[in-house]
Amino acid sequence: MRNVPMQVWLLMLAYALMMAGTSLMVLIAGIIGTQFAPSPGLATLPVALIIVGLAMSTLPTGRLQNRYGRRKVFVSYGFIAVLAANLAALSIVHQSFGGFCLSAILMGWSGAAGHQYRFAAMECVPLELAPKATSVLLFGGILAAVVGPEIAVRGQHLLATEFAGSYLLLAGVYVLGIILISFYQETRLSSEQHALKGRPLLEIMRSPLVILAVAASAVGYGVMSFVMTAGPVSMHEHAGHDMQATKWVLQSHIAAMYLPSLIYPWLYSKMGYRGMMWAGVAALLICLFIGSINTGFIHYWLTMVILGVGWNFLFLSGTNLLRYGYRIEERFKVQSFNDFLVFSIQGVAGLSSGWFLFHWGWQGVLFASLPLVLIFAFLVLFSPVFSAQAQPGTQT
Repeated sequence: MRNVPMQVWLLMLAYALMMAGTSLMVLIAGIIGTQFAPSPGLATLPVALIIVGLAMSTLPTGRLQNRYGRRKVFVSYGFIAVLAANLAALSIVHQSFGGFCLSAILMGWSGAAGHQYRFAAMECVPLELAPKATSVLLFGGILAAVVGPEIAVRGQHLLATEFAGSYLLLAGVYVLGIILISFYQETRLSSEQHALKGRPLLEIMRSPLVILAVAASAVGYGVMSFVMTAGPVSMHEHAGHDMQATKWVLQSHIAAMYLPSLIYPWLYSKMGYRGMMWAGVAALLICLFIGSINTGFIHYWLTMVILGVGWNFLFLSGTNLLRYGYRIEERFKVQSFNDFLVFSIQGVAGLSSGWFLFHWGWQGVLFASLPLVLIFAFLVLFSPVFSAQAQPGTQT
């Protein structure tokens, strides 16, 4: 994309490598869990614990960035990710479900820095170009969609213990990500800006604009996590589809999460934030309907692909709208608290997904997602943010 500086492209590549572990975990962690979890209902616990670790890390990550800057935190968290991947490999070899769960928490903890890359990308460009910068950054998820599942399958039989080699390959990918992010040059505040304290967080979070922005990201991530966590286990273990088919559906889902980033700036220029949020709601409703019809391959594939598109529209809309709700000196506390709320909801969704799947099946997971989508649609319909003549970031 034109007018996007090299720093954004650097962040995109680093993001792709540092987030590859998430797609790898979604594909195989639930399957690994079925092999040595204490009970079938806990099989997807490691996948959910990634999100729990992420939610736990968001507030400390914001404070650390405020004190030491983004670059040092990004590099340090990269080494935590390497440690997590090696711990996962050892835990699989020794059949330690507790150790595997701990590695998932650490992987999630390190992921809090990866998710902050999108805000770093926005700071590299003028405000009006923020949708382009975040779209480029999230396009790195396409590489993550390929790299994560690919090294999961290639490492499956690399060592004597199945899938242990996958996590050793992942550790190598994280090292490459650390090397890339070490070249990142962050945007620093002036001494006058740094001295400003900004408004109290509670005052900022009362803003209807901030509430809507957080809700868009939270609903997108919550529904996506709830359905995605259950998807591979339902498809492979319950519906009997083979590993290659399951991998293809997951890769397609992750690609669908990020490919719309290429056209999001153009769609946004035509539809604005409200239109993009309605498009996200429509995509989620369609995917839930298709998934409830049947458990054939095409139904899983369409459900997961459209789910990814809905996530993209809501998450990008929420991320870019949030930027209009805070001042530059308030960025770290608002960004970290936003991620805390978003990923806490995602964590609850991920933790409950396995329970719903075990007790109510795939249909139960899909129907349980519906109320959250409808509540958000009600919020968009009556939000005062869109009552003005022009909504944030659009031209009248």
